[in-house]
Amino acid sequence: MSTAAVSDTRTGTVLADLLPASSAARARVRDVALVFGGAALTGLAAQLSVPVPGSPVPVTGQTFAALLVGTALGARRGFAALALYAVAGVAGMPWFAEGSSGSSMPSFGYILGMLLASAAVGALARRGADRTVLRTAGAMVLGSVIIYAVGVPYLALAAHLSLGKAVSLGLTPYLLGDALKAALAMGVLPAAWQLVNRKG
Repeated sequence: MSTAAVSDTRTGTVLADLLPASSAARARVRDVALVFGGAALTGLAAQLSVPVPGSPVPVTGQTFAALLVGTALGARRGFAALALYAVAGVAGMPWFAEGSSGSSMPSFGYILGMLLASAAVGALARRGADRTVLRTAGAMVLGSVIIYAVGVPYLALAAHLSLGKAVSLGLTPYLLGDALKAALAMGVLPAAWQLVNRKG
């Protein structure tokens, strides 16, 4: 690890902190833009949706986007971005999976899980969890576990399923896709820091 990376870890820097802001007012404007951008990215990624036969939960890009947003923006801004995504979707913005909105679908628990997961991976990123491949993998796994820990029980309650059935419909079919998403994050995030450190 380079000296720059060690210094960034010590000061609690996430990628979004590296965007310039010459004053407190401009920093606030930057943060608001990042929150809106993170919500929009998650909504856009949710439209990359593939139905899973027999399951009310499609494979989407929103879980990857939520974890990426949390890691890049940090806990506070990441949580705010996912909260904006969730609130706007409940209010009628058609940017949940497959262009849906509202809170009545059985998969809504996964969105609630993404709120918590974005904050968790953002907190880990401030401790350097996005600087190396292995640390990034650990952060992505933890974020995914949080999403499922909320989403699967919610699915069981909302769809009147046993917990075992909810696991078979709302977790097992997605493990391979989650592994691929984690692998993508393991390549993108540490590479971004290496680029930053070279420029620094």
